[in-house]
Amino acid sequence: MIIRHATKTDLPAIVAIYNAAIPSYIATGDLEPVSVESRLAWFENRIPSQRPLWVIEIDNTIAGWLSFQSFYGRPAYTSTAEISIYISPDFQKQGLGKLLLEKAIRDSPNLGLKNLVSFIFAHNHPSLKLFAKFGFQQWGNLPKIADLGNTERDLIIMGLRVGEKSSSR
Repeated sequence: MIIRHATKTDLPAIVAIYNAAIPSYIATGDLEPVSVESRLAWFENRIPSQRPLWVIEIDNTIAGWLSFQSFYGRPAYTSTAEISIYISPDFQKQGLGKLLLEKAIRDSPNLGLKNLVSFIFAHNHPSLKLFAKFGFQQWGNLPKIADLGNTERDLIIMGLRVGEKSSSR
């Protein structure tokens, strides 16, 4: 098992993992599958030294990924990044999200980051539990902001000040 920077040849697997999450309405606000072509600009905006995109690979198979994205797009927020984690259904519940999150927290200071945020649906209990385990706290709640399958859902903003002492993992 390795965690490495994603390459363009990984993009179809990254998109497939993302698309697998759409029907459950648990992890993304997209309601229809996305295409590889529609994600090219997003991929090309990943800068390994600042806003990387990592894949976790097991036996030459992309099992999941983590991306860093600039938060809010204004210069005052340069030291804050939004992170997203997606794990293939074939590899869920194996601790891969934990490994990716550990690496993100550990590497964030080297990426010039002081804060990490993640936007998680309130009904996504496994993700909320994972992030809380790593010291993320609820920094915001946007009630009934998403309409997922004709059901309104809350969005929780989880945040962590990196480099400061956090709860045990």
